[in-house]
Amino acid sequence: MSATAEPAPGPRATLRHVLLHLVTPLLMCLGMGLAYMGAFVTPEPNHLPVAVVGSGPAADSVAQGVREAAGDALDVRTLPDRGAAVDALKSLDIAGAYIPGAKSPELVVASAGSDMSAMAVQKIFTPLAAERGVPLKVTDVAKPVADDPTGQGLFFLLVAVSIGSYASVAVLGAAGAGLRMRARAGLVVGVSFAVSLIGAALAGPIFHLAHHGLWGVWAMAWLYSAGVLFIGVGLHTFLKRWTTLTMMVLFVMLNFTTSGGLFRPELQNGFFGALHSFWNGAGFVEGIRAHLYFGGHGLPAHVWTLTAWLLAGLLVVAVAALWERRRRVAPAPEPTAEEEMEESVAV
Repeated sequence: MSATAEPAPGPRATLRHVLLHLVTPLLMCLGMGLAYMGAFVTPEPNHLPVAVVGSGPAADSVAQGVREAAGDALDVRTLPDRGAAVDALKSLDIAGAYIPGAKSPELVVASAGSDMSAMAVQKIFTPLAAERGVPLKVTDVAKPVADDPTGQGLFFLLVAVSIGSYASVAVLGAAGAGLRMRARAGLVVGVSFAVSLIGAALAGPIFHLAHHGLWGVWAMAWLYSAGVLFIGVGLHTFLKRWTTLTMMVLFVMLNFTTSGGLFRPELQNGFFGALHSFWNGAGFVEGIRAHLYFGGHGLPAHVWTLTAWLLAGLLVVAVAALWERRRRVAPAPEPTAEEEMEESVAV
């Protein structure tokens, strides 16, 4: 008997199939709009830490006036002298310090910590000096390198390393579906190493963001990339074609917006500010920032953040490996050409 060809699906079934697969890009569109516009369109100070330098009634009066005028926008404190203010700036405890003076008031900032925060502080204190009819002197005690004048190059480095990482998940998930999890984990190590080398090359010899400490930049890039890849490869076992959408939510929508690369959390609402404290993109950007510009202040905490995400990825991969082992009695079908095409389009 000759095998008969299966009938082609009808127009309604084809239309239903197309509409189902359009859900993913439409959700990406909605998610990207909500995340990026919610985080970046209207940056406003939200308990932005600043200081008034001086002691006695005069400094207290200035601080109280700024506090009453700003409300919840600023977290105003007083510091005894300029040295204490510089230390607080280099520890990223404050975004700016105002030193009152009858003839030449001074604003001290550290723009390497956040150029946008430094600009926001300057915008706040310039009118205060103007009321007294004197110009405001602005002193930057921690400038980014001349090759990255706004300090935002670290954010775009995060974007490059992230894309190389989560896009590789789609390839390893689709093309590597027939491999054992151990083999895919080995590929993750190799791919993350390659991505981190590309990141180090971008930060060092290509765009000169890092004039020193390039090995530290590479190490944090590897920790970050490996964490993203292990989480993605592990999740692909369970989520299949929904993995790309999930990765974009985790490592684009929520990640780029909370990294502090463009706006620090004090210029964002509470939701994005809260995620900044433990998300891996923030650990990457703030870790490299501390490493390059602030003498390693706070660096161990950021490295631990990246390590925790890597450990979470290893845990997800271990659970996925156990689940696949139990299902190996009934071999999983090879990915169809249609599924491979979806993964390629998503990348």
